[in-house]
This record gives sequence, structure tokens and C-alpha cells, in this order.
Amino acid sequence: MNPPHPNVQRVIDAAGALGVVVDPRRFPDGAKTAADAAAAIGVAVGQIVKSLIFGVDGEVVLAYVSGANQLDERKLATAAGGTTCARVDADVVRTVTGFPIGGVPPFGHTTDLRIFIDPDLLQYDEVWAAAGTWYDVFAIEPHRLVEASGGAVTDLKKG
Repeated sequence: MNPPHPNVQRVIDAAGALGVVVDPRRFPDGAKTAADAAAAIGVAVGQIVKSLIFGVDGEVVLAYVSGANQLDERKLATAAGGTTCARVDADVVRTVTGFPIGGVPPFGHTTDLRIFIDPDLLQYDEVWAAAGTWYDVFAIEPHRLVEASGGAVTDLKKG
């Protein structure tokens, strides 16, 4: 068996430091989008954790959103105590997290970011998050994800 990609090892190590054991699975065809990941894993798209990076009044924040939902930028801005919210570019994502868009995991980031979590993720027994690459994901109990990430559960869903 090949050793994990360095990004995946970083996620494993960061999770371990938080008392979480993760067992990443690799999907050679990729799991870059929520729909791709759900199809590859064989779960509902709502069980996929989308890690979305946004700027709120100049502060970069992270939102974990159910794959079935779209993020409401106004709700994220309000949750973060700001007024304006906008996507950041791929370079900013890589700089603040150390990971590429589509592979951003819940932990192991290069920068300590405030985290906001879609409560719709909590309806599942298990959710799946990126493990540092477009090809690697891991399962986690959603309440454990909240505890380990220190994220604030708040309504983020558009509509």
C-alpha cells in the first residue's frame, strides 16, 4: 500500500491531535464536487461536507455546508458579525488553508480560521469531508466534526 499523499497525512495528523481518528478513502476518479463525492462514496449528497472559504469584511472564514445546500452569503456575514461576504480566490484558499479548492478538509489548516457549520449536516449519522486532495475523503460523525473543529452551528442555507 502506498503512503498517503502529504496533504492527507497532514489531515490524519491534525485530526489525531484533536482526538479524532480518520480513515481516508481514495477515489481515483475524484470527489471534487459534492455530487461527485456522493456518487463515488454511495451516500446522499447532503452527507457531503462542502468546506467553503469566504471573506467577511476582510476576515477569511470557513463554512461547512451540506452538499445539498447552497450557502447564503448574507447569513454567513451575519453569523460572523460582518456586513459583506464574498468568495475568495483559489490562491487565498490555498494560502489560508494549505489545501486546494475541492480538497479543503475540516482541520489541518495553515491558518486558524473561524468556522461556521450548517445544521443540516447534523441530521446524518455520518458525513464525508475532503481529506486534503480532490481524491481523498473521510467519514466522521457530524457532532464530532462540530466538537473537533470548534465551529459554530448556525443557519447558512440559502432559501
